[in-house]
Amino acid sequence: MIAEILATGDEIRSGALIDSNTAHIAQELEAIGVKVIRHSSVGDDVEILVSVLHEIGCRVDICVVTGGLGPTTDDLTTAAASKAAGVELLLDQIALAAIKNIFKKRNRPLSDSNIKQAIFPIGATRMDNPVGTAPGFMLKIDKCYFFFLPGVPAEMRPMLSDKVIPIINKFPGNRKVCFSNTISTFGLTESATGERIVGLAKEFPGIKLGLRAKFPEIHIKLYAYGDDPIGLEELLSKTSDWVLDKMGKSVLSVTGDSMASVIGDLLRRQKSSIAVAESCTGGLVAHWLTNSPGASDYFIFSGVTYSDKAKIDLLGVLSETIERFGAVHEETAKEMAKGVRRIAGATYGLSISGIAGPDGGTEAKPVGTVCIGLAAPNGVEGRRFNFSFEKRSMNKVIFAETALDLLRIKLLKAGQTEAIF
Repeated sequence: MIAEILATGDEIRSGALIDSNTAHIAQELEAIGVKVIRHSSVGDDVEILVSVLHEIGCRVDICVVTGGLGPTTDDLTTAAASKAAGVELLLDQIALAAIKNIFKKRNRPLSDSNIKQAIFPIGATRMDNPVGTAPGFMLKIDKCYFFFLPGVPAEMRPMLSDKVIPIINKFPGNRKVCFSNTISTFGLTESATGERIVGLAKEFPGIKLGLRAKFPEIHIKLYAYGDDPIGLEELLSKTSDWVLDKMGKSVLSVTGDSMASVIGDLLRRQKSSIAVAESCTGGLVAHWLTNSPGASDYFIFSGVTYSDKAKIDLLGVLSETIERFGAVHEETAKEMAKGVRRIAGATYGLSISGIAGPDGGTEAKPVGTVCIGLAAPNGVEGRRFNFSFEKRSMNKVIFAETALDLLRIKLLKAGQTEAIF
């Protein structure tokens, strides 16, 4: 069983709006053994839409279409579907009643344009929208079953999982099972990562490999397709073990978890806590760490000590240290880490001070220089790194991730374990 995904709308076609729906849909379809062979995007033009629907309808078994189900004049997907199928449009009273109820609950008047969202091609199967006012529908065009869904991700996703996937699962057809695994890594470039695992295809010919740069991490995606679920799981497990051996300590997780999530698990397992003092990263480390549910188990305190005065007055950094070495130096970072650990009473204190750019660099300390301090029960260490990214935003991200990686390695050593798997 093969499928395509079609995203509609001038904003998607022109690149003004990033299409996050297609990636999610592809992953969900592949997970149930439906092979996605093509992604397409089309603007708000009925005739072009009709033509594309016919092309897809003669090519694949399933197509998921997003966008164009709203109340405005540029929402043309329903009209195009009706024309492509050669049927008239009909007002669905059940859908209309549901839309009226939504507006009543929101204490808003129903406009005539919203009635358009209750009109479907004759023969279509309505799919209710539990979140918004745009119901979806299923319609067969040529040999293909089309699923038309709203373009808003928060509306599309539950409709895909709760409506579309259960219907597809009931379709007859020869579908191969798909198992996948994501191994997240940090510290190596995409090319260097590829070189580490260059022999994978020869060693495991039944595995499909994908490398994804999700800055600043590299994600290694492994896919196994076939008819034997048990055999595929065993093959995927062996392949994952082989990749872990090749990648070593650059591996963060074999389940695709983020750096912050991995660190949270390590801190929780070890019953340890963390406090953070940031300068150039502006609270980014604290933001990442507190994004994980249950962060209160281990996260105690953070402070953005941007100025020298704040470093001295709040963290207890010696003025002599800054006068002698400057704010961006290993010694300053060490005193920042010790200070925030002391203030919070945390197991670990982590600090960052650097030059994110685009200005402020010198010959001795160019833009991209960062100093990181890590205070632990058995002492304090300071490290300096130099990165070559010109964008301030990229430097801030790589600074924060590098600081967390130092903490991760420290925690791994403390726990005498190789990685969180």
